[in-house]
Amino acid sequence: MVEWVKVCKKDEIGQGEMYSFDHDDKMVLIANCNGKFYATDRICTHAEADLSTGFLNETNVTCPLHLSIFNLQDGKPQNLPAEKPLKTFNVKIEQNEIYIEV
Repeated sequence: MVEWVKVCKKDEIGQGEMYSFDHDDKMVLIANCNGKFYATDRICTHAEADLSTGFLNETNVTCPLHLSIFNLQDGKPQNLPAEKPLKTFNVKIEQNEIYIEV
């Protein structure tokens, strides 16, 4: 069953910024990359670091712990030590509100 969850207002996440969001047992990262919003798991698949404290560059987020880079579009790691991809979530915007599909 598809469930869309309201995260926040679109203007709460500025260009090049990240936003942390928790829903049930999911820890989600929302990123604004050139006006396009991406949502992934917030915890690195390698060493369980919080990616929201990492570094955003175009459509990639870099883990603050061991510097693994993840593509926000598909969740795939771009370098070692991470090998497993992040889970990604569909994002939609309605009336200036950001929703993710969980």
